[in-house]
Amino acid sequence: MRFARFVHAGGVSFGVVEGDASGLTIAEISSLPFEEVRFTGQRWALADVRLLAPIFSSKVIGVGRNYADHAAELGNEVPKEPLIFIKPSTSVIGPNDAIRLPPQSQRVEEEAELAVVIGATGARRVDRAGAEKAIFGYTIGNDVTARDLQRSDPQWTRAKGFDSFCPIGPWIVTGLDVSDLEIRCEVGRDPEAMEVRQIGRTKDMVFDIPTLVSYVSHVMTLLPGDIILTGTPAGVSEITSGDTVSVSIQGIGELRNPVVSLD
Repeated sequence: MRFARFVHAGGVSFGVVEGDASGLTIAEISSLPFEEVRFTGQRWALADVRLLAPIFSSKVIGVGRNYADHAAELGNEVPKEPLIFIKPSTSVIGPNDAIRLPPQSQRVEEEAELAVVIGATGARRVDRAGAEKAIFGYTIGNDVTARDLQRSDPQWTRAKGFDSFCPIGPWIVTGLDVSDLEIRCEVGRDPEAMEVRQIGRTKDMVFDIPTLVSYVSHVMTLLPGDIILTGTPAGVSEITSGDTVSVSIQGIGELRNPVVSLD
């Protein structure tokens, strides 16, 4: 199933996205996505609502250098264990929301990533089997990074944590085999002539998803709705005001965000 959070004439709701590209609709539910689904009977064409980030998260955990080709392009070695960091919940934005370039940075880059969404049970000190049970579904993430600040600061909080630096969406997909999916990022100013910046496959992760969930759960308790960004393949590059960033993952969909300057 595909779960989304959206704005409609009556307020904000969760819903189930139905149909295909020729005619998507969204059916409102009165429950949270990871609870028993209860439909209200209300339904809208997807084009008539505005999608938000699909879930509330107490925290977003990023994983650095989880693709060998990306580690190499930045001159880094592959870590011996997962390299994790935190992006604040205030960095999260939804589909079509603007990535806002801060004046403190002279070089901001995109990072296309598969995002794991933790389910109702949460996860605390779980093994691989427990990690798999804790996963509710998957969505698309963009770990926007101020690369110059990442290189200058002794840790990554500032470089990764600006408001709008974590686009998530467009929805959460459940029951998806993510062992070998294509991740693609395109950037451009003309929707008809986007430039491919990143292409990778999830099978090339250094640490697979159950390993990541288990590892993080031994550091911090994962709560329902928390997100783990699983790393980005090679090809990260500068984004500038006026660009649009499109991240697509096979079996999930596309996440698009315009880029604007705060100046």
